[in-house]
Amino acid sequence: MTSGSTTATSPWFVRPQSTDHPARIFCFPYSGTGASAFSAWPAAIDDVEVCPLQFPGRENRLAEPHYGTYENLAAGLIEPLVPRLDRPFAFFGHCAGALPAFETVVRLAERGLPGPDCFFVSGQPAPHDASRDRMLTMTESELRAEVESFVRGRGIEPRPDMIDMGLAVLLQDHGAAREYRRAEPVTVRCPIVVLHWRDDPDVSLDQLEGWRRYSDSVDIRVVDGGHYDFMHAPDELRKLLTSWR
Repeated sequence: MTSGSTTATSPWFVRPQSTDHPARIFCFPYSGTGASAFSAWPAAIDDVEVCPLQFPGRENRLAEPHYGTYENLAAGLIEPLVPRLDRPFAFFGHCAGALPAFETVVRLAERGLPGPDCFFVSGQPAPHDASRDRMLTMTESELRAEVESFVRGRGIEPRPDMIDMGLAVLLQDHGAAREYRRAEPVTVRCPIVVLHWRDDPDVSLDQLEGWRRYSDSVDIRVVDGGHYDFMHAPDELRKLLTSWR
């Protein structure tokens, strides 16, 4: 194996591609965010390279058109992914990020390309239950308050321009979430590990049971913390993320 790293040549990836690690985990951010949701994650976890994905229409891709739908997002991601599928890999999708991650798994299989060795779903009901997300029923002013609360929770005093930008991205992402419909489960070949955050007030353990219809191997695990604690890559999560190796 060649040692070192190469320059990231695709806007979908914010970190240079490493050639030092025998496996990768691709990380899908949740609605309203981008790859920075994983900025506190190390570049590698137990020799698994961490690859946060940057969706168009946010952060350093803010000038690009929004992806529109999860189906478009998954379709656009396939080609940039292909050069990085040269070793075992997993997907991690938090909250609504698990939905385009799932659609990407489906499209890789349809094209006869390698699929993930494991698909980690964090705090997100199955695709056929996705429309039940409480945030999809919130008004714009309620969503603004959510964005402000989230920013303060990260230790940052929110400026109006920062909130305006974050809200604009969130509203577009919610538009994609509302458009997403998968009435019937589709079985994928990879194991699915579903993570329930013990202190998550919005997603119950029962709401995650629907994922059992999407793979012959589904493991639902309860982890300590709240809905956004994944961002700190706690030790319990890190151990789970390398359990497929």
